[in-house]
Amino acid sequence: MTDVPEHDQLPLPDYDHIPLGTLPTRITGLDEEQVSQLLAYENAHGNRLPVVQVLEQRLEALRDGAEPSGPATPDTPEVGGSRSGSQVSPETSGPNVVPPFHGNPANPSQPEK
Repeated sequence: MTDVPEHDQLPLPDYDHIPLGTLPTRITGLDEEQVSQLLAYENAHGNRLPVVQVLEQRLEALRDGAEPSGPATPDTPEVGGSRSGSQVSPETSGPNVVPPFHGNPANPSQPEK
């Protein structure tokens, strides 16, 4: 059994904040030892069944001959503070809209004057 690593020793930065839906792609670049570290950490801390299952499946695949692919620490754009796209400001926002009267679908919303 792998010793339980500390959070700052994990092979994936911000592991605790990676969404389950992106975890399988995040761990494809990790080797067997690194996935084992994540599994030991998960079992000792969150012990979330879906996460444990993903890690165990990847570990089994690696033991069956699968090779790590891609970077060892893939980017996690949903975790960081980086933002892209247009900035919202009074100059770029749309007109103020008055919401419709509650319960009357015949009264559509009207722009403020």
